[in-house]
Amino acid sequence: MARRGAAELAGSGIGADDEATAEQVIAWAAREFGTSVAVACSMADAVLPHVVAQQVPWVDVLFLDTGYHFAETVGTRDAVEQQMDVTIVDVKPELTVAEQDAAHGKDLFGRDPALCCQMRKVEPLHRTLAGYEVWVTGVRRDEAPTRTSTPLVTFDEKNGLVKINPLAAWSFDDLLAYAAKHQVILNPLLNDGYPSIGCLPCTRRVAPGEDPRAGRWAGLDKTECGLHV
Repeated sequence: MARRGAAELAGSGIGADDEATAEQVIAWAAREFGTSVAVACSMADAVLPHVVAQQVPWVDVLFLDTGYHFAETVGTRDAVEQQMDVTIVDVKPELTVAEQDAAHGKDLFGRDPALCCQMRKVEPLHRTLAGYEVWVTGVRRDEAPTRTSTPLVTFDEKNGLVKINPLAAWSFDDLLAYAAKHQVILNPLLNDGYPSIGCLPCTRRVAPGEDPRAGRWAGLDKTECGLHV
C-alpha cells in the first residue's frame, strides 16, 4: 500500500515539484494513510508539526531523545507538547549516555560520530517507524548541497514506508515567515547563530554566509546523521 501510494502521488501531478504545496502533499497522505502518519521533528522549530496538524490533528511527533540535546531544544519540545495539538513520542536509544560510555568509551561522538548517530538516532527511529505507513520530515533543499534534490515524496526502502518532505521547496525565510504568521514555536537557538540544530557536542554556531548546516559535525568528515541517506 505504501509503495503504491507513493507512485500514485508522483504520477498524479500532485507530486510535481512545481505544482504541489505542502498542504496538498499532507492532504494526500491523510487521505491515503489516515492516522498512520508520523512527523519527525528535531525541535529546531515547530513549523512542520503545525503544518501537518492542520490536517492530521494530534499527529504523532517523533522526537529523537539522544541524551545530548541543548537545553533550549528540550525546552522547545516541552513547549510544543503543552501548546500544540500534537502527540509527542520520545524516541530513545537502547543505551543511556552513561551506558554507551561504559560500553564504547566516553565521548563516542568525537571518535566515531557515525556510530554514535547510528545508535542514538538511526536505529531508534527505524524501530519506531515500524508502527507507521508514512513519515513526514522537514528536510529542505536549501539546507545543504546534499539536499538539493530532495523529492516531495519517495519510498524509503531502508525503513519500508513512504517518506514525504512537504517543506522541500521552502526556504529558511519561508519557514520563518510561516512561524511569524501563525505564531509557531521556534527554538531560541535559531536566533543565536544556529540555523541547523543537532546535538550539543556536535553543533557550533554558523558564520554569516556559511552553509546553514556548516555547524553540524564541524571539523569532521560527516555531513548527515544517516536518517536521510
